[in-house]
Amino acid sequence: MNTDGFDPKNLRLANIPEAENPLENHSLDNYKVIRMDVTKMTRAALEGSDLGVKEIDRAKNMFVLGFLYWMYNREMTHTLKFLDEKFGKKPDILDANVKVLKAGYNFAETREEMSTRYTINPAKIAPGTYRNIMGNQAAALALIAAAQKSGLQLFYGTYPITPASDILHELSKQKNFGVKTFQAEDEIAAICSSIGASFGGSLGVTASSGPGIALKAEAMGLALMLELPLVIINVQRGGPSTGLPTKTEQSDLMQAYHGRNGEAPIPIVAAATPSDCFNMVYEACRIAIMSMSPVIMLSDGYIANGAEPWMFPKSADLKPITVKFAKDKNAGEKFLPYKRDENLSRPWAVPGVKGLEHRIGGIEKQHETGNISYEAKNHEFMVQMREAKVEKIADYIPAQDIEVGTDKGKLLILGWGSTFGAIKSAVLQAREKGLDVSHAHVRYIKPFPKNLGEILYGFEHVIIPELNSGQLIKILRDKFLIPAEGLNKVQGMPFTAEEILTKIENHFGK
Repeated sequence: MNTDGFDPKNLRLANIPEAENPLENHSLDNYKVIRMDVTKMTRAALEGSDLGVKEIDRAKNMFVLGFLYWMYNREMTHTLKFLDEKFGKKPDILDANVKVLKAGYNFAETREEMSTRYTINPAKIAPGTYRNIMGNQAAALALIAAAQKSGLQLFYGTYPITPASDILHELSKQKNFGVKTFQAEDEIAAICSSIGASFGGSLGVTASSGPGIALKAEAMGLALMLELPLVIINVQRGGPSTGLPTKTEQSDLMQAYHGRNGEAPIPIVAAATPSDCFNMVYEACRIAIMSMSPVIMLSDGYIANGAEPWMFPKSADLKPITVKFAKDKNAGEKFLPYKRDENLSRPWAVPGVKGLEHRIGGIEKQHETGNISYEAKNHEFMVQMREAKVEKIADYIPAQDIEVGTDKGKLLILGWGSTFGAIKSAVLQAREKGLDVSHAHVRYIKPFPKNLGEILYGFEHVIIPELNSGQLIKILRDKFLIPAEGLNKVQGMPFTAEEILTKIENHFGK
Protein backbone atom coordinates (compact mmCIF):
# COMPACT_ATOMS: atom_id res chain seq x y z
CA MET A 1 0.00 0.00 0.00
CA ASN A 2 1.32 3.41 -0.98
CA THR A 3 1.23 5.26 2.34
CA ASP A 4 1.28 8.59 0.50
CA GLY A 5 -2.18 7.76 -0.86
CA PHE A 6 -3.80 7.76 2.59
CA ASP A 7 -3.27 11.39 3.59
CA PRO A 8 -6.29 13.49 4.71
CA LYS A 9 -6.88 14.84 1.18
CA ASN A 10 -7.06 11.39 -0.47
CA LEU A 11 -9.21 9.98 2.34
CA ARG A 12 -11.62 12.87 1.84
CA LEU A 13 -11.75 12.25 -1.93
CA ALA A 14 -12.55 8.57 -1.23
CA ASN A 15 -15.31 9.55 1.25
CA ILE A 16 -13.46 7.80 4.09
CA PRO A 17 -13.51 9.59 7.47
CA GLU A 18 -10.00 10.28 8.72
CA ALA A 19 -10.74 8.26 11.86
CA GLU A 20 -11.38 5.21 9.64
CA ASN A 21 -8.03 5.29 7.86
CA PRO A 22 -7.52 1.59 6.94
CA LEU A 23 -3.80 1.90 7.74
CA GLU A 24 -4.65 2.71 11.35
CA ASN A 25 -8.08 1.21 12.25
CA HIS A 26 -6.95 -2.47 12.38
CA SER A 27 -9.38 -3.44 9.58
CA LEU A 28 -6.46 -5.07 7.72
CA ASP A 29 -5.13 -7.11 10.63
CA ASN A 30 -6.05 -10.38 8.89
CA TYR A 31 -4.02 -9.46 5.80
CA LYS A 32 -0.32 -9.27 5.10
CA VAL A 33 0.13 -5.56 4.43
CA ILE A 34 3.27 -4.23 2.75
CA ARG A 35 3.51 -0.50 3.40
CA MET A 36 5.79 1.68 1.34
CA ASP A 37 5.90 5.30 0.30
CA VAL A 38 5.89 4.67 -3.46
CA THR A 39 5.67 8.38 -4.30
CA LYS A 40 8.72 9.30 -2.22
CA MET A 41 10.86 6.45 -3.54
CA THR A 42 9.88 7.10 -7.17
CA ARG A 43 10.94 10.72 -6.81
CA ALA A 44 14.19 9.64 -5.13
CA ALA A 45 14.95 7.21 -8.00
CA LEU A 46 14.55 10.06 -10.51
CA GLU A 47 16.32 12.77 -8.51
CA GLY A 48 18.22 14.99 -10.91
CA SER A 49 15.94 14.08 -13.83
CA ASP A 50 14.86 16.80 -16.25
CA LEU A 51 11.25 15.64 -15.89
CA GLY A 52 8.73 17.64 -13.90
CA VAL A 53 7.10 16.32 -10.72
CA LYS A 54 3.89 15.44 -12.61
CA GLU A 55 5.79 13.34 -15.17
CA ILE A 56 7.90 11.69 -12.43
CA ASP A 57 4.81 10.70 -10.43
CA ARG A 58 3.39 8.98 -13.51
CA ALA A 59 6.16 6.38 -13.13
CA LYS A 60 4.83 5.15 -9.76
CA ASN A 61 3.17 2.12 -11.33
CA MET A 62 6.56 1.03 -12.68
CA PHE A 63 7.94 0.98 -9.12
CA VAL A 64 5.11 -1.30 -7.96
CA LEU A 65 5.50 -3.46 -11.08
CA GLY A 66 9.22 -3.93 -10.32
CA PHE A 67 8.32 -4.90 -6.77
CA LEU A 68 5.83 -7.50 -8.09
CA TYR A 69 8.37 -8.88 -10.56
CA TRP A 70 10.65 -9.70 -7.62
CA MET A 71 7.81 -11.06 -5.48
CA TYR A 72 6.65 -13.42 -8.24
CA ASN A 73 10.15 -14.40 -9.36
CA ARG A 74 9.68 -13.13 -12.92
CA GLU A 75 12.11 -11.70 -15.46
CA MET A 76 11.61 -8.07 -16.53
CA THR A 77 12.65 -8.75 -20.14
CA HIS A 78 9.20 -8.38 -21.73
CA THR A 79 8.44 -5.08 -19.99
CA LEU A 80 11.87 -3.64 -20.80
CA LYS A 81 11.32 -4.56 -24.47
CA PHE A 82 7.84 -3.02 -24.40
CA LEU A 83 9.14 0.22 -22.88
CA ASP A 84 11.89 0.42 -25.48
CA GLU A 85 9.37 -0.03 -28.32
CA LYS A 86 6.89 2.47 -26.88
CA PHE A 87 9.27 5.21 -25.72
CA GLY A 88 12.35 4.60 -27.91
CA LYS A 89 11.99 8.06 -29.48
CA LYS A 90 11.59 9.71 -26.05
CA PRO A 91 14.82 8.74 -24.23
CA ASP A 92 14.03 10.77 -21.09
CA ILE A 93 10.67 8.98 -20.61
CA LEU A 94 12.24 5.59 -21.43
CA ASP A 95 15.11 6.12 -18.99
CA ALA A 96 12.73 7.22 -16.22
CA ASN A 97 10.47 4.18 -16.53
CA VAL A 98 13.39 1.73 -16.67
CA LYS A 99 15.07 3.31 -13.64
CA VAL A 100 11.91 3.21 -11.53
CA LEU A 101 11.08 -0.36 -12.61
CA LYS A 102 14.51 -1.54 -11.49
CA ALA A 103 14.29 0.54 -8.31
CA GLY A 104 11.10 -1.26 -7.32
CA TYR A 105 12.72 -4.64 -8.00
CA ASN A 106 15.80 -3.78 -5.94
CA PHE A 107 13.67 -2.34 -3.12
CA ALA A 108 11.75 -5.64 -2.83
CA GLU A 109 15.03 -7.55 -2.71
CA THR A 110 16.22 -5.52 0.28
CA ARG A 111 13.00 -5.56 2.35
CA GLU A 112 13.40 -7.83 5.36
CA GLU A 113 9.75 -8.94 5.51
CA MET A 114 9.89 -10.04 1.85
CA SER A 115 11.53 -13.38 2.60
CA THR A 116 8.98 -15.32 0.54
CA ARG A 117 8.78 -15.35 -3.25
CA TYR A 118 6.08 -16.99 -5.33
CA THR A 119 6.34 -18.95 -8.56
CA ILE A 120 3.34 -19.45 -10.85
CA ASN A 121 3.84 -22.21 -13.37
CA PRO A 122 2.79 -21.77 -17.01
CA ALA A 123 -0.86 -22.50 -17.79
CA LYS A 124 -1.62 -25.97 -19.11
CA ILE A 125 -2.75 -25.08 -22.62
CA ALA A 126 -2.35 -26.76 -25.96
CA PRO A 127 1.00 -26.05 -27.67
CA GLY A 128 0.85 -23.68 -30.60
CA THR A 129 1.20 -20.07 -31.68
CA TYR A 130 -0.95 -17.68 -29.65
CA ARG A 131 -1.85 -14.03 -29.89
CA ASN A 132 -3.85 -11.73 -27.66
CA ILE A 133 -7.36 -11.18 -29.03
CA MET A 134 -10.34 -9.02 -28.06
CA GLY A 135 -13.91 -10.01 -28.91
CA ASN A 136 -14.52 -7.39 -31.59
CA GLN A 137 -11.15 -8.12 -33.18
CA ALA A 138 -12.01 -11.82 -33.29
CA ALA A 139 -15.37 -11.03 -34.89
CA ALA A 140 -13.67 -8.98 -37.62
CA LEU A 141 -11.12 -11.73 -38.34
CA ALA A 142 -13.89 -14.33 -38.51
CA LEU A 143 -15.77 -12.29 -41.12
CA ILE A 144 -12.63 -12.04 -43.24
CA ALA A 145 -11.93 -15.77 -42.82
CA ALA A 146 -15.51 -16.67 -43.82
CA ALA A 147 -15.30 -14.44 -46.90
CA GLN A 148 -11.99 -15.97 -47.95
CA LYS A 149 -13.19 -19.52 -47.27
CA SER A 150 -16.42 -19.03 -49.22
CA GLY A 151 -14.84 -17.03 -52.03
CA LEU A 152 -17.30 -14.18 -51.47
CA GLN A 153 -16.56 -10.50 -51.15
CA LEU A 154 -17.23 -9.18 -47.64
CA PHE A 155 -19.52 -6.15 -47.41
CA TYR A 156 -19.93 -4.59 -43.97
CA GLY A 157 -22.66 -1.95 -43.72
CA THR A 158 -22.94 -0.32 -40.32
CA TYR A 159 -23.56 2.77 -38.24
CA PRO A 160 -21.22 3.52 -35.29
CA ILE A 161 -22.50 2.53 -31.85
CA THR A 162 -20.85 1.53 -28.57
CA PRO A 163 -19.69 -1.20 -28.04
CA ALA A 164 -19.83 -2.54 -31.64
CA SER A 165 -17.86 0.19 -33.43
CA ASP A 166 -14.48 -1.52 -33.13
CA ILE A 167 -15.60 -4.19 -35.62
CA LEU A 168 -15.86 -1.41 -38.22
CA HIS A 169 -12.49 -0.01 -37.16
CA GLU A 170 -10.83 -3.40 -37.58
CA LEU A 171 -12.45 -4.24 -40.93
CA SER A 172 -11.70 -0.82 -42.41
CA LYS A 173 -7.98 -1.67 -42.13
CA GLN A 174 -8.36 -4.82 -44.26
CA LYS A 175 -8.91 -3.54 -47.79
CA ASN A 176 -6.11 -5.87 -48.90
CA PHE A 177 -8.61 -8.72 -48.42
CA GLY A 178 -11.15 -7.00 -50.63
CA VAL A 179 -13.25 -5.97 -47.63
CA LYS A 180 -15.78 -3.23 -48.33
CA THR A 181 -16.89 -1.20 -45.31
CA PHE A 182 -19.74 1.31 -45.52
CA GLN A 183 -20.60 3.76 -42.74
CA ALA A 184 -24.23 4.56 -43.49
CA GLU A 185 -26.25 7.60 -42.40
CA ASP A 186 -28.30 5.51 -39.96
CA GLU A 187 -28.96 1.96 -38.77
CA ILE A 188 -31.73 1.28 -41.27
CA ALA A 189 -29.61 2.32 -44.23
CA ALA A 190 -26.77 0.18 -42.88
CA ILE A 191 -28.71 -3.09 -42.83
CA CYS A 192 -30.50 -2.33 -46.11
CA SER A 193 -27.14 -1.77 -47.83
CA SER A 194 -25.98 -5.16 -46.51
CA ILE A 195 -29.15 -6.83 -47.79
CA GLY A 196 -28.46 -5.28 -51.19
CA ALA A 197 -24.92 -6.64 -51.09
CA SER A 198 -26.24 -10.14 -50.32
CA PHE A 199 -28.72 -9.85 -53.19
CA GLY A 200 -25.77 -9.00 -55.42
CA GLY A 201 -23.84 -12.11 -54.37
CA SER A 202 -21.63 -10.78 -51.57
CA LEU A 203 -21.41 -11.80 -47.91
CA GLY A 204 -23.55 -9.06 -46.36
CA VAL A 205 -22.92 -8.23 -42.69
CA THR A 206 -24.16 -5.56 -40.31
CA ALA A 207 -23.60 -4.98 -36.61
CA SER A 208 -24.95 -2.80 -33.83
CA SER A 209 -26.06 -2.84 -30.22
CA GLY A 210 -29.57 -3.01 -28.75
CA PRO A 211 -30.93 0.39 -29.84
CA GLY A 212 -29.61 -0.09 -33.38
CA ILE A 213 -30.90 -3.65 -33.60
CA ALA A 214 -34.36 -2.31 -32.76
CA LEU A 215 -34.13 0.04 -35.74
CA LYS A 216 -32.96 -2.81 -37.99
CA ALA A 217 -35.90 -5.08 -37.06
CA GLU A 218 -38.10 -4.37 -40.10
CA ALA A 219 -35.23 -4.90 -42.52
CA MET A 220 -34.32 -8.15 -40.73
CA GLY A 221 -37.83 -9.32 -41.54
CA LEU A 222 -37.24 -8.30 -45.16
CA ALA A 223 -34.02 -10.36 -45.33
CA LEU A 224 -35.92 -13.31 -43.87
CA MET A 225 -38.69 -12.90 -46.48
CA LEU A 226 -36.17 -12.61 -49.31
CA GLU A 227 -34.33 -15.64 -47.87
CA LEU A 228 -30.90 -14.16 -48.42
CA PRO A 229 -27.78 -14.81 -46.32
CA LEU A 230 -27.12 -11.95 -43.90
CA VAL A 231 -25.15 -11.84 -40.64
CA ILE A 232 -26.37 -9.49 -37.90
CA ILE A 233 -24.01 -9.02 -34.94
CA ASN A 234 -25.52 -7.61 -31.75
CA VAL A 235 -22.90 -6.49 -29.22
CA GLN A 236 -25.30 -6.13 -26.31
CA ARG A 237 -25.23 -3.36 -23.72
CA GLY A 238 -27.46 -2.22 -20.88
CA GLY A 239 -30.91 -0.98 -21.88
CA PRO A 240 -33.68 -0.13 -22.49
CA SER A 241 -33.47 2.78 -24.97
CA THR A 242 -29.92 4.18 -24.94
CA GLY A 243 -29.54 2.73 -21.44
CA LEU A 244 -25.96 2.03 -20.37
CA PRO A 245 -23.75 2.38 -23.48
CA THR A 246 -20.54 1.26 -21.77
CA LYS A 247 -21.99 -1.46 -19.51
CA THR A 248 -22.57 -5.11 -20.35
CA GLU A 249 -25.88 -6.99 -20.33
CA GLN A 250 -27.56 -10.04 -21.90
CA SER A 251 -30.96 -8.43 -22.25
CA ASP A 252 -31.45 -8.64 -26.04
CA LEU A 253 -32.10 -12.38 -26.31
CA MET A 254 -35.87 -11.99 -26.47
CA GLN A 255 -35.40 -9.21 -29.01
CA ALA A 256 -33.33 -11.57 -31.16
CA TYR A 257 -35.83 -14.39 -30.68
CA HIS A 258 -39.12 -12.52 -31.16
CA GLY A 259 -38.30 -8.91 -32.06
CA ARG A 260 -39.94 -8.72 -35.49
CA ASN A 261 -43.50 -8.49 -36.74
CA GLY A 262 -45.22 -11.66 -37.90
CA GLU A 263 -43.87 -15.18 -37.66
CA ALA A 264 -40.24 -14.34 -38.40
CA PRO A 265 -37.80 -17.03 -37.17
CA ILE A 266 -34.10 -16.19 -37.43
CA PRO A 267 -31.24 -18.50 -36.34
CA ILE A 268 -29.34 -17.28 -33.26
CA VAL A 269 -25.83 -18.11 -32.06
CA ALA A 270 -23.92 -16.64 -29.12
CA ALA A 271 -20.22 -16.33 -28.25
CA ALA A 272 -18.96 -17.33 -24.80
CA THR A 273 -15.53 -15.62 -24.67
CA PRO A 274 -13.54 -13.05 -26.68
CA SER A 275 -11.78 -15.73 -28.76
CA ASP A 276 -15.06 -17.63 -29.17
CA CYS A 277 -16.33 -14.62 -31.15
CA PHE A 278 -14.19 -15.94 -34.00
CA ASN A 279 -15.81 -19.36 -33.85
CA MET A 280 -19.40 -18.16 -33.57
CA VAL A 281 -19.17 -15.34 -36.14
CA TYR A 282 -17.63 -17.83 -38.57
CA GLU A 283 -20.47 -20.24 -37.76
CA ALA A 284 -23.03 -17.46 -38.29
CA CYS A 285 -21.61 -16.91 -41.79
CA ARG A 286 -21.60 -20.64 -42.54
CA ILE A 287 -25.19 -21.10 -41.37
CA ALA A 288 -26.41 -17.99 -43.22
CA ILE A 289 -24.98 -19.20 -46.53
CA MET A 290 -26.02 -22.84 -46.07
CA SER A 291 -29.59 -22.00 -45.01
CA MET A 292 -30.04 -18.86 -47.14
CA SER A 293 -31.21 -16.97 -44.07
CA PRO A 294 -30.26 -14.01 -41.90
CA VAL A 295 -28.45 -15.14 -38.73
CA ILE A 296 -28.06 -13.19 -35.47
CA MET A 297 -24.79 -13.51 -33.51
CA LEU A 298 -25.00 -12.29 -29.89
CA SER A 299 -21.95 -10.84 -28.19
CA ASP A 300 -21.86 -8.23 -25.42
CA GLY A 301 -19.68 -5.43 -24.09
CA TYR A 302 -17.82 -7.69 -21.66
CA ILE A 303 -16.81 -10.09 -24.44
CA ALA A 304 -16.24 -7.38 -27.06
CA ASN A 305 -13.75 -5.45 -24.93
CA GLY A 306 -12.34 -8.43 -23.03
CA ALA A 307 -9.13 -10.13 -24.12
CA GLU A 308 -7.56 -13.58 -23.84
CA PRO A 309 -4.80 -15.67 -25.43
CA TRP A 310 -5.96 -17.25 -28.68
CA MET A 311 -4.33 -20.07 -30.61
CA PHE A 312 -5.51 -18.98 -34.04
CA PRO A 313 -6.50 -21.76 -36.42
CA LYS A 314 -5.05 -22.56 -39.81
CA SER A 315 -7.26 -21.94 -42.80
CA ALA A 316 -7.23 -25.64 -43.64
CA ASP A 317 -8.74 -26.42 -40.21
CA LEU A 318 -11.80 -24.21 -40.71
CA LYS A 319 -15.08 -25.80 -41.76
CA PRO A 320 -15.72 -25.40 -45.48
CA ILE A 321 -18.35 -22.88 -46.58
CA THR A 322 -19.89 -24.00 -49.85
CA VAL A 323 -21.63 -21.41 -52.01
CA LYS A 324 -24.12 -22.64 -54.60
CA PHE A 325 -25.15 -19.84 -56.94
CA ALA A 326 -28.01 -20.65 -59.26
CA LYS A 327 -26.78 -21.11 -62.84
CA ASP A 328 -28.33 -20.34 -66.19
CA LYS A 329 -31.29 -22.69 -66.61
CA ASN A 330 -31.60 -25.10 -69.49
CA ALA A 331 -33.66 -24.06 -72.50
CA GLY A 332 -37.38 -24.48 -71.91
CA GLU A 333 -37.06 -24.69 -68.13
CA LYS A 334 -38.79 -22.23 -65.85
CA PHE A 335 -36.67 -20.80 -63.03
CA LEU A 336 -38.25 -21.38 -59.61
CA PRO A 337 -36.60 -18.98 -57.13
CA TYR A 338 -38.19 -20.63 -54.06
CA LYS A 339 -37.63 -24.28 -55.01
CA ARG A 340 -35.79 -25.80 -52.07
CA ASP A 341 -32.82 -28.15 -51.60
CA GLU A 342 -32.20 -30.74 -48.88
CA ASN A 343 -31.63 -27.93 -46.34
CA LEU A 344 -34.94 -26.30 -47.38
CA SER A 345 -32.84 -23.42 -48.77
CA ARG A 346 -33.80 -21.61 -51.96
CA PRO A 347 -31.34 -20.91 -54.83
CA TRP A 348 -29.05 -17.87 -54.59
CA ALA A 349 -29.77 -16.18 -57.90
CA VAL A 350 -27.42 -13.30 -58.57
CA PRO A 351 -28.97 -10.49 -60.65
CA GLY A 352 -27.74 -10.15 -64.19
CA VAL A 353 -27.83 -13.84 -65.10
CA LYS A 354 -30.09 -14.33 -68.07
CA GLY A 355 -33.09 -16.53 -67.32
CA LEU A 356 -32.88 -16.13 -63.53
CA GLU A 357 -35.07 -13.04 -63.32
CA HIS A 358 -37.38 -13.23 -60.31
CA ARG A 359 -39.44 -11.07 -57.98
CA ILE A 360 -38.12 -9.97 -54.61
CA GLY A 361 -39.76 -7.94 -51.87
CA GLY A 362 -41.43 -8.15 -48.52
CA ILE A 363 -44.86 -9.33 -49.71
CA GLU A 364 -45.65 -13.01 -49.08
CA LYS A 365 -44.37 -15.36 -51.77
CA GLN A 366 -46.01 -18.26 -53.51
CA HIS A 367 -44.30 -21.58 -52.87
CA GLU A 368 -41.52 -22.21 -55.43
CA THR A 369 -42.55 -19.52 -57.98
CA GLY A 370 -41.96 -16.57 -55.66
CA ASN A 371 -44.96 -14.78 -57.13
CA ILE A 372 -46.95 -12.53 -54.80
CA SER A 373 -49.61 -14.56 -53.01
CA TYR A 374 -52.41 -13.66 -50.60
CA GLU A 375 -53.79 -17.20 -50.56
CA ALA A 376 -54.47 -18.33 -46.97
CA LYS A 377 -53.16 -21.88 -47.18
CA ASN A 378 -50.00 -20.78 -49.02
CA HIS A 379 -49.23 -18.20 -46.32
CA GLU A 380 -49.57 -20.82 -43.58
CA PHE A 381 -47.42 -23.22 -45.60
CA MET A 382 -44.68 -20.60 -46.11
CA VAL A 383 -44.70 -19.64 -42.42
CA GLN A 384 -44.27 -23.30 -41.48
CA MET A 385 -41.63 -23.78 -44.19
CA ARG A 386 -39.50 -20.88 -42.92
CA GLU A 387 -39.70 -22.25 -39.37
CA ALA A 388 -38.84 -25.76 -40.57
CA LYS A 389 -35.82 -24.39 -42.45
CA VAL A 390 -34.48 -22.82 -39.25
CA GLU A 391 -35.08 -26.00 -37.24
CA LYS A 392 -33.33 -27.99 -39.99
CA ILE A 393 -30.10 -26.19 -39.05
CA ALA A 394 -29.90 -28.52 -36.02
CA ASP A 395 -28.83 -31.23 -38.49
CA TYR A 396 -25.51 -29.49 -39.21
CA ILE A 397 -24.48 -27.90 -35.91
CA PRO A 398 -22.51 -29.71 -33.14
CA ALA A 399 -24.22 -31.61 -30.32
CA GLN A 400 -24.36 -29.89 -26.93
CA ASP A 401 -21.46 -30.87 -24.68
CA ILE A 402 -20.71 -30.63 -20.96
CA GLU A 403 -17.97 -28.14 -20.10
CA VAL A 404 -17.33 -29.41 -16.57
CA GLY A 405 -18.64 -32.47 -14.75
CA THR A 406 -20.85 -35.40 -15.68
CA ASP A 407 -23.74 -35.55 -18.15
CA LYS A 408 -26.19 -36.63 -15.41
CA GLY A 409 -26.44 -35.64 -11.77
CA LYS A 410 -27.97 -33.46 -9.07
CA LEU A 411 -27.44 -29.96 -10.46
CA LEU A 412 -26.67 -28.42 -13.86
CA ILE A 413 -25.58 -24.80 -14.25
CA LEU A 414 -26.58 -23.87 -17.78
CA GLY A 415 -25.23 -20.65 -19.21
CA TRP A 416 -24.93 -18.69 -22.42
CA GLY A 417 -22.78 -15.78 -23.56
CA SER A 418 -20.30 -14.01 -21.31
CA THR A 419 -21.30 -15.83 -18.11
CA PHE A 420 -18.99 -18.65 -19.27
CA GLY A 421 -15.87 -17.84 -17.24
CA ALA A 422 -17.62 -17.12 -13.95
CA ILE A 423 -19.79 -20.26 -14.22
CA LYS A 424 -16.87 -22.53 -15.12
CA SER A 425 -14.72 -21.22 -12.26
CA ALA A 426 -17.57 -21.58 -9.76
CA VAL A 427 -18.44 -25.13 -10.86
CA LEU A 428 -14.79 -26.22 -10.71
CA GLN A 429 -14.54 -24.87 -7.15
CA ALA A 430 -17.83 -26.50 -6.16
CA ARG A 431 -16.72 -29.90 -7.50
CA GLU A 432 -13.47 -29.60 -5.53
CA LYS A 433 -15.70 -29.33 -2.45
CA GLY A 434 -17.46 -32.55 -3.41
CA LEU A 435 -20.68 -31.04 -4.76
CA ASP A 436 -22.46 -32.90 -7.59
CA VAL A 437 -22.72 -30.05 -10.09
CA SER A 438 -21.99 -29.76 -13.82
CA HIS A 439 -21.72 -26.91 -16.31
CA ALA A 440 -23.04 -26.73 -19.88
CA HIS A 441 -22.89 -23.65 -22.09
CA VAL A 442 -25.27 -23.03 -24.99
CA ARG A 443 -23.79 -21.45 -28.12
CA TYR A 444 -26.57 -22.39 -30.57
CA ILE A 445 -29.83 -20.89 -29.28
CA LYS A 446 -32.12 -21.14 -32.30
CA PRO A 447 -32.27 -23.93 -33.06
CA PHE A 448 -30.91 -25.65 -29.96
CA PRO A 449 -28.61 -28.65 -30.45
CA LYS A 450 -30.63 -31.84 -30.86
CA ASN A 451 -29.40 -33.40 -27.61
CA LEU A 452 -29.95 -30.40 -25.32
CA GLY A 453 -33.25 -31.75 -24.00
CA GLU A 454 -31.64 -35.10 -23.15
CA ILE A 455 -28.95 -33.30 -21.15
CA LEU A 456 -31.47 -31.14 -19.27
CA TYR A 457 -33.62 -34.15 -18.37
CA GLY A 458 -30.53 -35.89 -16.95
CA PHE A 459 -30.31 -33.52 -13.96
CA GLU A 460 -32.58 -33.16 -10.95
CA HIS A 461 -32.24 -29.36 -10.94
CA VAL A 462 -31.14 -26.72 -13.45
CA ILE A 463 -29.97 -23.18 -12.58
CA ILE A 464 -29.55 -20.61 -15.35
CA PRO A 465 -27.42 -17.51 -14.54
CA GLU A 466 -28.16 -14.56 -16.84
CA LEU A 467 -27.30 -10.86 -16.97
CA ASN A 468 -30.98 -10.01 -17.41
CA SER A 469 -34.26 -10.63 -15.61
CA GLY A 470 -34.60 -14.15 -17.04
CA GLN A 471 -34.80 -14.64 -20.82
CA LEU A 472 -33.15 -17.93 -21.82
CA ILE A 473 -34.95 -19.55 -18.91
CA LYS A 474 -38.34 -18.61 -20.42
CA ILE A 475 -37.39 -20.15 -23.76
CA LEU A 476 -36.14 -23.36 -22.13
CA ARG A 477 -39.19 -23.70 -19.88
CA ASP A 478 -41.43 -23.28 -22.91
CA LYS A 479 -39.57 -25.76 -25.11
CA PHE A 480 -38.54 -28.44 -22.61
CA LEU A 481 -41.07 -27.94 -19.77
CA ILE A 482 -38.37 -28.03 -17.08
CA PRO A 483 -38.71 -26.21 -13.71
CA ALA A 484 -35.43 -24.36 -14.13
CA GLU A 485 -34.37 -21.75 -11.58
CA GLY A 486 -32.90 -18.40 -12.56
CA LEU A 487 -29.96 -16.49 -11.11
CA ASN A 488 -30.27 -12.96 -12.41
CA LYS A 489 -28.11 -9.85 -12.24
CA VAL A 490 -28.99 -6.58 -13.98
CA GLN A 491 -26.32 -4.14 -12.81
CA GLY A 492 -24.33 -3.59 -15.99
CA MET A 493 -21.60 -5.74 -14.43
CA PRO A 494 -20.64 -9.38 -15.11
CA PHE A 495 -21.11 -12.17 -12.59
CA THR A 496 -18.26 -13.04 -10.25
CA ALA A 497 -17.43 -16.69 -9.66
CA GLU A 498 -18.17 -16.13 -5.96
CA GLU A 499 -21.78 -15.11 -6.69
CA ILE A 500 -22.43 -18.30 -8.63
CA LEU A 501 -20.54 -20.47 -6.14
CA THR A 502 -22.67 -19.06 -3.31
CA LYS A 503 -25.83 -19.94 -5.27
CA ILE A 504 -24.54 -23.52 -5.77
CA GLU A 505 -23.63 -23.92 -2.10
CA ASN A 506 -26.98 -22.55 -0.97
CA HIS A 507 -28.71 -25.05 -3.25
CA PHE A 508 -26.91 -27.90 -1.50
CA GLY A 509 -27.49 -26.33 1.92
CA LYS A 510 -23.82 -25.66 2.48
